[in-house]
Amino acid sequence: MPNLRLPARAAGFTLIEIVVVLAVVAILATLALPSFQGPYVRQQVVDSAALINVAKTAVSGRWSASGTLPADNDEAALPPADKLVGSYVTSVTVEAGALHVVFGNQVNGVIKGKTLSFRPAVVDSAPVVPIAWVCGHAATPEKMSVKGANRTDIEAKYLPLNCRGS
Repeated sequence: MPNLRLPARAAGFTLIEIVVVLAVVAILATLALPSFQGPYVRQQVVDSAALINVAKTAVSGRWSASGTLPADNDEAALPPADKLVGSYVTSVTVEAGALHVVFGNQVNGVIKGKTLSFRPAVVDSAPVVPIAWVCGHAATPEKMSVKGANRTDIEAKYLPLNCRGS
């Protein structure tokens, strides 16, 4: 029988070949990372809804009861802005009925310190009609007028779909 053994050189990979493969894999992983970050950040915004709903309820109650929107947290019967906090939120400020949510604490760095606004859309002179909340850059519902300023400074790719606008 002839000798079928391979020469020693062909028995495995060299250290340089392994390093080159690892470098290519690292570069590909770095390129893929931003596509995984967007859904993760959007989920953090969505997870903040419970805290945001507390403020929405207070503003809606004031609108239903008096036909006016609260000017600030105090008029909405809410704690000061820096006391409305959560895992991903550092403050919720009421300003002319609009809610300005500042993200922080354990949130992803791309939206840390950034603001997302929720503005009340109302039917003027009809406080019996419930408030529709306009998130970020979303369009105003037909036959309603939106109140308050939009201070949203989060990139659209990190906002939930209903906050991006058209």
